[in-house]
Amino acid sequence: MHKNTVPQRVPAQKTGGNDATNLILRTSAIIEKIRKVRKMKRTVIKIDEEKCTGCGLCVPACVEGAIQIIDGKARLVSDRFCDGLGACLGKCPVGALTVEVREAEEFDEEAAKAHARMAQVSEQPCPSAQIMTFSRGSEEKKTTVDTPRIDSMLSQWPIQLSLVPPNAPFIKKADLLIAADCVGFAYPNFHLDFLKGERKLIIGCPKLDDAQFYQKKLEVLFKDLQPRSVTVVNMEVPCCFGLYKIVKEALASAGRNTPLKQEIIGVKGNRVSTEQK
Repeated sequence: MHKNTVPQRVPAQKTGGNDATNLILRTSAIIEKIRKVRKMKRTVIKIDEEKCTGCGLCVPACVEGAIQIIDGKARLVSDRFCDGLGACLGKCPVGALTVEVREAEEFDEEAAKAHARMAQVSEQPCPSAQIMTFSRGSEEKKTTVDTPRIDSMLSQWPIQLSLVPPNAPFIKKADLLIAADCVGFAYPNFHLDFLKGERKLIIGCPKLDDAQFYQKKLEVLFKDLQPRSVTVVNMEVPCCFGLYKIVKEALASAGRNTPLKQEIIGVKGNRVSTEQK
């Protein structure tokens, strides 16, 4: 007969901590092993941080809540929340979102739904929609008293890009100004500084309007009407920089080496910077 043997307890390996700490470490190691086993090659979203402006347009487009704005950039918070279908791709105005095939955790639909519910509660607003107020005080009073009224320097109509016809004669060989919608309201010297000299004006919003439509329409305008120069004026908020990208890519597609310049306006109405491209 075989003798009954009592299994001997194997002492926990010492790691310099108490039993609770050792248990946590062992449990974490097991979870990590399980996660590695569940990894597979599949399609997931890839975010180019160099291109990303932090506009936040991709966040609501991802119903699983896999993308969040963290430290001013779009981030994929977890592979298992991303289904890899790419519903967010068309929402990025600067082309920072693509898909790639790599080793990643399996998509967990239930976990993604739970995360999405939490993300909706804690979601940060788009930087462009962040509420701000400015106290003008004596500065506003002085401006009102000392500044003379000026006449409009607008020299053509229409000005909204959606309404400007592709064969608009006023654009042909002209110095063209393409401004974000908010610029004319934020910058007090808009007419004097940007429209002087009969510069022709087109306005649009890269966040709220159809960016692809704008790019294709501008490509036709640049190719057929050949403006002498193009100046883009956008606000300093992240998503507004998409306007410059639209114009730059439209010029490239049209095969034009037209001089291109960018002006950036601050939300307080100040001129932030000027860049000759």
